[in-house]
Amino acid sequence: MKTSSPSFFIRQRAKNRTMNSSATEKHPLKPFLPQNAKILMLGSFPPPRTKWSMEFFYPNIVNDMWYLCGLLFFNDRFHFRLKDEKRFDKEAIVEFCNDKGIALYDTACEVVRLKDNASDKFLEIATATDIKALLEKIPHCTAIVTTGQKATDTIMGKFGCAIPPMGGKSTVCIGRREYNFWRMPSTSRAYPLALEKKAAYYLDMFRNEGLYPPHNAVSTLLRGDTTR
Repeated sequence: MKTSSPSFFIRQRAKNRTMNSSATEKHPLKPFLPQNAKILMLGSFPPPRTKWSMEFFYPNIVNDMWYLCGLLFFNDRFHFRLKDEKRFDKEAIVEFCNDKGIALYDTACEVVRLKDNASDKFLEIATATDIKALLEKIPHCTAIVTTGQKATDTIMGKFGCAIPPMGGKSTVCIGRREYNFWRMPSTSRAYPLALEKKAAYYLDMFRNEGLYPPHNAVSTLLRGDTTR
C-alpha cells in the first residue's frame, strides 16, 4: 500500500508556515456525496464568489463542466443553463449528479488566494482535503477524477501514485482500497482546448466507469480528434 511521501508533508508544512500571516479562505461548500456515487470528481477550489452563478460546484458561467455534461448526456451544451439567464440550473444539475452517481468536491478545503481570480496558479493550499474520509462515505465509488493539474498534483503528492496521461487513468491506493485515477483536462475556459475535445476525454471516462452517455453523442464525438 502506498502512503504519502515524507517530502510532500515537509513541503506542505513549509507552505503552511508562510501562510500564518496571510488570510486563508475556507471552502464555502459541503462535499456532495450521493450514496450511489460511482465516481468522485475533484477540482482544486471554487472561484471567488463574484464569479458564481449558483451555489454549487463549477459555478462560473464560463466554466465548461456543465456545458460538456449537457452535450454528452443530452446532446445539448446549454441543457443545464437557464434560458435567457446567465446562470446554471442548480436543481437540474443536482438531480443529474444524484441520478448518475457523481460525487463532487475539491482537493483543498482551505487556501490562500494570492490573486482575486479563479486561476489555480495563484492558489496555495493551506489545508488539503481528507480524501480518504470522503471515500469512506461513498462505498460504491470506484474512481477518482481530477479536473485540473493542481488537483492531479495534490493526489499524486499525497498518495504517491503514478500520473495518468491526459484523459487516461492509473490506479491509486487509499486506505485498503484501490481506485481508478483519471486525469481530465481542466474545464476552465483558460485551458486552451475546445469544448468538444474536452468532452471527448470526459466521454471515455464516463463510459469506462459505467455512466453511459447516449450513443448519438458518443458517435458524434468519437469522429472528432481528441488530441490537443
